[in-house]
Amino acid sequence: MEIKIISHRFMFNNYVNCYLIKTDEIYFLIDTGMPNKRKVIEKEIESAGCLPGNLHLIVLTHGDLDHVGNAAYFRQRFGARIAMHPNDVGMVEHGDIFSSRKDSNVIVKTIANRFFGLKEADRFVPDITIKDGYDFSEFGWEARVIHLPGHTRGSIEILSSDGSLFCGDLLSNITKPAIFSIMDDLPAAKASIEKLRSLNIKTVYPGHGKPFPLSSLLE
Repeated sequence: MEIKIISHRFMFNNYVNCYLIKTDEIYFLIDTGMPNKRKVIEKEIESAGCLPGNLHLIVLTHGDLDHVGNAAYFRQRFGARIAMHPNDVGMVEHGDIFSSRKDSNVIVKTIANRFFGLKEADRFVPDITIKDGYDFSEFGWEARVIHLPGHTRGSIEILSSDGSLFCGDLLSNITKPAIFSIMDDLPAAKASIEKLRSLNIKTVYPGHGKPFPLSSLLE
């Protein structure tokens, strides 16, 4: 398995990652980045040898704009299907970032969705909904889904057979490995992190920051 990290600026000095996975001649894309970085990300994907027809699946770790912003475009451009957890589908169908989070007041919702909600032209319905334990081997990738809520109710991680964990926004490594700074349900997030202790994880690939060994966080 080959992993290409596609990183681009999200806000200020905060960068967000997409991961292009190659197994044999088949490609998978984990998260899709911001819409305003679409051409940059597309160029990175194509420079890795991934062209229309051989991107099999786009897997979304959760429904926030910086992770799903190009999903609909890349589906059309590369002919790939989109997979995500059903709990976050409302975020991408309606552009409502609170559809998978606890209720907030109307003013907060309005402002947040205006700046961070998926615009109508980029909204979509996923082709596949994936839950805890979903196995990607039918697509030619030895990896499975782990449902680890906290950042959103539908947040998932993808654990490959070699011990690589693509964790979305459960964990980050912006200055050091840590729980991500923005959590909707902190007790759920802490329970999710505890669940990682029982799994065979070697390297964590976060949504924000550089990869790190899980042992550096849990020790």
